[in-house]
Amino acid sequence: MDELIKSVSEKAGINPEQAKAAVNSVVEFVKNKVPAVGEHLQGLLSGGGDGGNPLAGAADALKKKFGF
Repeated sequence: MDELIKSVSEKAGINPEQAKAAVNSVVEFVKNKVPAVGEHLQGLLSGGGDGGNPLAGAADALKKKFGF
């Protein structure tokens, strides 16, 4: 998550504390709107994932949510 916060901070021109608040806000938004994706996103940002493709679970959750 630190890497994402650093990237947001640099690209948005804001300090790391503001970037962390922004990232946390987005994660909470996704968790509330699409819980299955939010869980995978939270796991990815906290160092989890599913090995070779950490976004596979999130993609699967989106497919199920939208009927793909």
